[in-house]
Amino acid sequence: MISRRALLKAAGAAAATAAGAEALRAERPAEAISTSAEPALGAHDHQQAAPRAPLEALTAEEAALLTAIAARLIPADANGPGAVEAGAIAYIDRALAGFLSPSREAYRRGLAALERYARSSRGRPFRELSPVDQDSLLIDVETGAATGSGAGFDGSSAAFFAMVRAHTWQGTFGDPYYGGNRDYIGWNLVGYPGVRMAVTPEDQRLGAMPQPLRRSAYDTDSFTKATARLGSRGARDGDPA
Repeated sequence: MISRRALLKAAGAAAATAAGAEALRAERPAEAISTSAEPALGAHDHQQAAPRAPLEALTAEEAALLTAIAARLIPADANGPGAVEAGAIAYIDRALAGFLSPSREAYRRGLAALERYARSSRGRPFRELSPVDQDSLLIDVETGAATGSGAGFDGSSAAFFAMVRAHTWQGTFGDPYYGGNRDYIGWNLVGYPGVRMAVTPEDQRLGAMPQPLRRSAYDTDSFTKATARLGSRGARDGDPA
């Protein structure tokens, strides 16, 4: 299997930046979403933490399948936890109920198509495949090879893969305010020390590694929850301000 860690270390910072920009339209803070470490075991006996109910947009089956996919996109390995442990699925689920709601149907159709493709091309549901077979199938989807399989992808399967990958990156590396990057797993992975409103001369010294700040941008007075809602549909009744 091709290691994703080297790629993610280069791409993670860019993904975090993109996540922050797009997530300025999000509607609810991270504390509205909770996740558990309850494992879902596949045929290869690989533990995957799945989001705890209640889900906001995804069905339980969709969340379980998306969890298995994310576990291969950014896997937990010797270098540390991955996308699942970082809460990427909770981020995607909440976003699909809010500012990413236009993508909800694309997820429904794409996940169903991926599962049909797994059964037709590998003979088993995606979650029951070995990690090697899961990776092989995802490569088919990523490259568009699954497009003409009759599985039902809208357009190219590559477009669905790119969407899921982008949102998985956002949920792993974005500001934890939006429901992902639990325990700053994503920031730790790429060596991002956190939001800083001031930088000391010592921090700027060549080769210096600033001490990590375990805080969200919204923990500062200059970046408020009200600011985060600019461009959103507005808070719904009962949403925290």
